[in-house]
Amino acid sequence: MADTASDIFAALAHPTRRQILQDLKDGELAAGEIAARFDATGPTISRHLSVLRQAGLVSERRDANRILYSLVGERLALSVGDFLSTVCPEQMVLREVRKRRTA
Repeated sequence: MADTASDIFAALAHPTRRQILQDLKDGELAAGEIAARFDATGPTISRHLSVLRQAGLVSERRDANRILYSLVGERLALSVGDFLSTVCPEQMVLREVRKRRTA
């Protein structure tokens, strides 16, 4: 699993990997189901999944002869949130103020 924000942002740099994360937001998918959503070869999608897994953004589990992938949303949210709070803390404060006003 990745230990740095650089690994996570590198994983997010490719549009296919970002789309895979969006596809996983509603629940786990088998590798074949993920691959079927793209105009790319199975090995190419497998490499994208490997990058996401190494960055800690997806987890995998085996179910008989299938590999199922799930989004690790907490890791994504924490990493991006930490980065944003460091780079533009004023925006994070404004966001919290707006959230409290609408609550």
